[in-house]
Amino acid sequence: MGRTHIQSLRNVRHIRAIALDLALLAGHLLRYPTGLRQERPPGAAACPPVDSPAHRPVLLLHGFIDNRSVFVPLRRSLGRHGRQHIEALNYSPLLCDLRTAAALLGRHVEEVCARTGHGQVDVIGHSLGGLIARYYVQRLGGDARVRTLVTLGTPHSGTRIAPLLSAHPLVRQMCPDSAVITELRQPAPDCRTRFIAFWSDVDQLMIPKETARIDHPDVISRNVRVNGIGHLALAVHFSVAARIREALEAADEAPAGASGPVSDGSEAPELPNVNRTSGQGSTYSQPKDGQMPFAKMLKTH
Repeated sequence: MGRTHIQSLRNVRHIRAIALDLALLAGHLLRYPTGLRQERPPGAAACPPVDSPAHRPVLLLHGFIDNRSVFVPLRRSLGRHGRQHIEALNYSPLLCDLRTAAALLGRHVEEVCARTGHGQVDVIGHSLGGLIARYYVQRLGGDARVRTLVTLGTPHSGTRIAPLLSAHPLVRQMCPDSAVITELRQPAPDCRTRFIAFWSDVDQLMIPKETARIDHPDVISRNVRVNGIGHLALAVHFSVAARIREALEAADEAPAGASGPVSDGSEAPELPNVNRTSGQGSTYSQPKDGQMPFAKMLKTH
């Protein structure tokens, strides 16, 4: 296969990913007002439940200038598969320091644990939300409370995004040479949280794409490559949601304190392109979804 043909295929994948992200953005903008307010937490449990994977609370943390409404499809998917306590958090776009957001996340985690009777939670963070959660876990002692942290398109090593966006302090803290990214490169001995990082080969906001991987010698990490799914779609696409559920279940099956089968930041089997079928050599089976209408995808998944 010639180099020109390979480049052509890459261009087609990028165009498809951008088109999907734009379609998702249009749908998300309609849903955006519903997520402006912080959701009302459910009442306290009648008695402390058994701290099992099926019942451990899941906290969802959105990305920059977004809100909890982006997680509607993922939340629905997790709920249908046994996750009974799911909360999506909002942090204010007026916040100017990621460390402050991480401390606020820590307070909320403590409140959720006190309210539900659980000693630990799982956290799923999209983009900046994943970086906030990682800072809480790695720098503020949150590894005692967070069993598994799943990140979706999070700039773990910093991203060289458009200069116009760097006017906001939070965006500057996502740059590769920021003080926050430098802190996250520091040693993190005895960090107990399991990290699972989903990164996409067509993520337009991660420069370079591999910056969404976790490569830290002290953390238990697993990187999952996603093909053909853009930045926004990582938070809502049903095939990613299925892989998130699998990753959480696999992490739950590992004994506490064990490093697991992938503990050094190496690559886990990739998540196929959205147009790839299970018969094309992939280890992950999924139906072809290229012809599925966007509205139906959100409704059914």
